[in-house]
Amino acid sequence: MKHIVVDPINRIEGHLRVEIKVDEATGKVEDALSSGTAWRGIELVLKGRDPRDAWVFAQRICGVCTTVHALGCLRAVEDALGIEIPKNANYIRNIIAASQMVHDHIVHFYHLHALDWVSPVAALKADPAATAALQNTVLEKYSLKFEGPVSFATSAYPKDFPKATTAYFREIQNKIKAIVESGQLGIFAGHYWDHPDYNVLPPEAHLMAVSHYLNMLDRQRELVYSHLVFGGKNPHPHYIVGGMPCSISMNDMNAPVNTERLALVDTSINLGIDLVNNFYIPDLLVIGDLFVKAGYVDGGGLAGQRVLSFGDFPEEHYSGVANGEYFKNLLVNSSGVVENFSQGVGKASFYPLEGKDLSDPNVLAEGVEHSWYNYPEAGKDLHPWNGVTNPQYTGPKEGTKTNWKYLDETGKYSWIKTPKWNGKMAEVGPLAKYIVVYTKVKQGIIQQPTWAEKLMVEQVDAVSKLLNLPPETWMLTTVGRTAVRGLDAQLSAYINKYFFDKLINNIKAGDTTVANTAKWDPATWPKEAKGVGLHEAPRGGLSHWVTIKNGKIDNYQAIVPSTWNACPRDGKAGYGAYEASMIETKVKIAEKPLEILRVLHSFDPCLACATHLFDKEGKEITVVRTDPYL
Repeated sequence: MKHIVVDPINRIEGHLRVEIKVDEATGKVEDALSSGTAWRGIELVLKGRDPRDAWVFAQRICGVCTTVHALGCLRAVEDALGIEIPKNANYIRNIIAASQMVHDHIVHFYHLHALDWVSPVAALKADPAATAALQNTVLEKYSLKFEGPVSFATSAYPKDFPKATTAYFREIQNKIKAIVESGQLGIFAGHYWDHPDYNVLPPEAHLMAVSHYLNMLDRQRELVYSHLVFGGKNPHPHYIVGGMPCSISMNDMNAPVNTERLALVDTSINLGIDLVNNFYIPDLLVIGDLFVKAGYVDGGGLAGQRVLSFGDFPEEHYSGVANGEYFKNLLVNSSGVVENFSQGVGKASFYPLEGKDLSDPNVLAEGVEHSWYNYPEAGKDLHPWNGVTNPQYTGPKEGTKTNWKYLDETGKYSWIKTPKWNGKMAEVGPLAKYIVVYTKVKQGIIQQPTWAEKLMVEQVDAVSKLLNLPPETWMLTTVGRTAVRGLDAQLSAYINKYFFDKLINNIKAGDTTVANTAKWDPATWPKEAKGVGLHEAPRGGLSHWVTIKNGKIDNYQAIVPSTWNACPRDGKAGYGAYEASMIETKVKIAEKPLEILRVLHSFDPCLACATHLFDKEGKEITVVRTDPYL
């Protein structure tokens, strides 16, 4: 039995360590441990602050999934204070969220996850002419395009297509060759390029994918222009409790939102549709097809047992979240839990997740059995509104507190708490969202699906037909988790267009209101209030929980998607999603666990990047400058 430690896991947001025990004879992972190694502490930073400012701090939980925590926080505060936002604010927030989803998924696949499948070294063996031919074949065979409620045509003529010429791929190959021969691989350094899994794809597929890696480096920034126009910047666009801070005028060319800037947003949205349809989806499907045919159908982990989703994209404004109104108005009504999807959609069990469930400690709670925190009553889980963030670092099983060898799987080993639904673990993410909607539609639970929900079912059925496999076979794998993220990007690109169309029509009708400030004054607030904000972020179900007393935040808790997925095990509930997926993944070479990196990256881990450390006097400990010119 080989004990392997990978620390840190690279190409993720934040700080993650994993340990696995591998039977070298069979490649079977006998046990796995996932540890979040940095403490965020935002909950304590927010305590005692003005609720109107909370989104600014909460948004800094992450710098990659940027806007999502602001949105979750805003919804929580507005839920607590009974604030309804105007139509335009709802549309704009949905546009910002959809833009983030497209951007996040594209960056994740090409710049964080693709190198688990694709090798720049293998690309040197490719024939540029054959690569050009492959590119055309991929576009014809693996493109998925659908109709929607508004025209998804991106412009007068197609603009963003992959290049498919021999000369282009020869130039890309020469650039890669010069980097490899220099011995300075830069961003491609320190990887298992000799791993046999890179032989699954032909060299031409490697060259094609590396060229798209470079294409997306150049174009990805243009996908978030909506953040600049409506929120002033990216990352971390601006908001306001009650709506948005951007005024709208079709006559004043100096207004934050005018015809010129709306045209810029439209161009950005159209670009997102083109990049997803012409690059992302075809690349995903050809890679996935080849890997599935080669027998790579492991890594499903917890997904086949239990998934959870909250749903998102309110069609219109709503009166609250905790009162259940949020769930009645969703374009993507994926709220709920599905168990046993591995048995097929007909035998899967669906459980609703409604407003009344949000306040029930028996339905949603967090435990700290294996987390570096201390609860008032040992062994008792706490509902997020009553959550306690009291750090209790105990160190490793072997090594010192500052130089770990092995963590203690029988004790505390992670800065991540363990969230539970009805006392059970659940996986969240795009895969979970799609499993819930697919089950609800196929079982008739959703009798009149929205255009978005119909599209999700059509996407799953189209990929099932392409792979000649039922959904429960291909979806519950590392390949499936990765592929569904691409389907989610396509869905989000179309949702972006849909809400932009609604915004334009509403402005044309004469409505330019973007904020409701009727309850801006704390004198209008109740003495005590509590609220929850939900968002289906790129990495899955996100919830922010706030309690307010005498105009200040009394308690704040955020259960992020990676809390659900990266959490440590629980004595009663079993393994979390990361740990379960690693245990279900076979490893060919224990010292080069590429398969483990691949399955973890399929979740798009997003741990605490915005970790700020202070001494007990509140002074900054140190600042590390990475830019030599500062």
